[in-house]
Amino acid sequence: IGWWEGDTLVVETTNMRDHPGELRKGTQIVERFTPVSDKGLVYRFTVTDPDYEAPYTGELMFPRTTDFQYEYACHEGNYSMGGMLRGARLMEQEWLKSNTGDGAEE
Repeated sequence: IGWWEGDTLVVETTNMRDHPGELRKGTQIVERFTPVSDKGLVYRFTVTDPDYEAPYTGELMFPRTTDFQYEYACHEGNYSMGGMLRGARLMEQEWLKSNTGDGAEE
């Protein structure tokens, strides 16, 4: 279920399947996506699990970009993704070196 609280998109996920070692029935995840400037947004999450003593939270900053974004869950088992991304960075370095004479890494 999702809703807006001001400029924050709130997403609540419940009704998990019961899998040992993973999230279980009774677990609740609340995610909040809040733009903080024209530079990006803050992603906050809180996981409430009946097997834990207390909920836990996390927070990440997502910078604004014109590049493609890949949803992690779609690629978590894709072991070739790291190789593809490393290969793309090498191609970018080669292009920079041949077109600007600057192949220095940042």
